[in-house]
Amino acid sequence: MSADMAAGASVADALNKQLQGRPIRLAHGDLRFVPQSELPEGEAYEAFIHRSACVPTRENLHDLLNGLIWLHWPLLKAGLNAAHIEALKRSGGVQAQRGPLRDALTVVDENAALMWAPPELCEALEQRDWQGLFIRLRPLWAQVRLDLIGHALLEKLMQPRKPICAHVLLMPMGSVSTQQDAALDPAWLASKPFLPLPVLGVPGWWAANEAESFYADTGVFRPAARAQTG
Repeated sequence: MSADMAAGASVADALNKQLQGRPIRLAHGDLRFVPQSELPEGEAYEAFIHRSACVPTRENLHDLLNGLIWLHWPLLKAGLNAAHIEALKRSGGVQAQRGPLRDALTVVDENAALMWAPPELCEALEQRDWQGLFIRLRPLWAQVRLDLIGHALLEKLMQPRKPICAHVLLMPMGSVSTQQDAALDPAWLASKPFLPLPVLGVPGWWAANEAESFYADTGVFRPAARAQTG
């Protein structure tokens, strides 16, 4: 794919070449990537994808990564699109405010990660117990599956910085056999069940985190907010 782009192919054309011989079927046709100019003025981006099975694509890294997520997670992306369409129907079309479901869907699309992990790690993440998560329970990370699905998150990681966080969705262990099986319940997403995870803290993802002092930075590894009493 990089060779195609180096030879002058557009982002859309390079992505479409990856679909040759393995088409991805959506509700209204086979998935294609098209130039951003094909999105009609006044039509919502998600509505256009649903109607045409075409993903408007600009000549930039952000949209290239979005296309790659479509290629690797087609059912998940199609499910997010369908949830957007249902939310648009309920609201009577595009509104000034997206509402909780569409807000959550956008977070998933841009910055989410899916995590399958032992209960002890899940509890530590929920409690923002960073020392437990990354130091005391470090051996358990060998059992973790962590998939980054947000294309803006991937774009940020092209220039890694310690504060970069993913919006993590905890998934039941053993619930997915392949990437293509992942599905997210819109009602669950609307409750915004996201947990922050500084991804460069993941064991094996960044050489500096081999030192325990890496996790002492409370500007990144922030403790959970305490409930106010009085």
